[in-house]
Amino acid sequence: MTETVLANARILLPDGLTHGNLLIREGVIVDVSTGGAPRGAEDVARDLILPGLVELHTDNLERHIEPRPKVDWPHRAAILAHDGELAACGITTVFDALRLGTDDDPLGTKGEYARAVADDILDLRTEGALRIDHRLHLRAEVCSAQLVPELDRFGPGDGVGIVSLMDHTPGQRQFRDLDKLRAYVVGKRGLSEEAFQAQIATQQELGARVRDGHEAAVVAACRRYGAVLASHDDTTAEQVMASHAHGARLAEFPTTVEAASACRAHGIAVMMGAPNLVRGGSHSGNVAAKDLAEADLLDIVSSDYVPAALLMAGLMLGDLWDDLARGIATVSANPAEAAGLRDRGRIAPGMRADLIRVRRIAGGARVAGTWVEGRRVA
Repeated sequence: MTETVLANARILLPDGLTHGNLLIREGVIVDVSTGGAPRGAEDVARDLILPGLVELHTDNLERHIEPRPKVDWPHRAAILAHDGELAACGITTVFDALRLGTDDDPLGTKGEYARAVADDILDLRTEGALRIDHRLHLRAEVCSAQLVPELDRFGPGDGVGIVSLMDHTPGQRQFRDLDKLRAYVVGKRGLSEEAFQAQIATQQELGARVRDGHEAAVVAACRRYGAVLASHDDTTAEQVMASHAHGARLAEFPTTVEAASACRAHGIAVMMGAPNLVRGGSHSGNVAAKDLAEADLLDIVSSDYVPAALLMAGLMLGDLWDDLARGIATVSANPAEAAGLRDRGRIAPGMRADLIRVRRIAGGARVAGTWVEGRRVA
């Protein structure tokens, strides 16, 4: 029987911190106790013991797959590097975001890739080669001619956990400000102004032609997979009402206070990006995560494109709200609940022993240990 005791720890329980010892047996939390450390325990020197972080939406894997524009890195190597990076950042469960509908994409050059990468993730998971728990999140781009064939390449046997309904048509949602889109696309992809304007016209015509049919196809596919449906970049109350009608339970990065308020009214969990919070605002000119937090309209945080930002954001929210348990819940218990994972995200007897050891330092925090089902992985 495998047993571990973490002693002399400041353990974050759902209702706050306690000083004591944490007993793990066969990958499960068995007991939290006070008093002296038992023989053979690991003394963590009063460091914080937090629940492992749960990441619902990260573009980090795409960064490893395409480290430079038009550079295609070997996928299994990219997945393993991504896995190690997340473990070192305290993330113990990740929903790897894979984009469906990659044709006519002004933001990337990869082409269709999701099915092949998903196969590699699932194979590596079966081989026991991954340190943390990897799951699939399909980002379905409505403004794409090839979306439906890509949706059909997945089925219930793939264990897809989340499907996000995205529409990046220029002039609306995240990219309603075309100047912000121009700065992003021209700066990242080096398009000329003429090419940029041609791309906008193509995307807008395509979106108007396929939007309704593709939204219906994504909702039907999500139900077929048995996944959680997420909306993406809702901007108006009307868009939130449409998301609610589709059955969305999670709102990724609403762009306005109006949209976030409508999500709260319709029982849709609001998720914002950790880089938005850490930087003090959105790089796209949308609502600041801090403003939603101060208005009590923020439920979940995602690392988005900076894995190390997830822990920083949870700690920052704990400071903002003067409630560490509430802040860390936005990166652990709340995302786990939204994804239907009720066996993790909290430190309590019977829960998975997904844990991190953290020491706060000036300017951030240091992850000194990561455990997944009681096994030290970083």
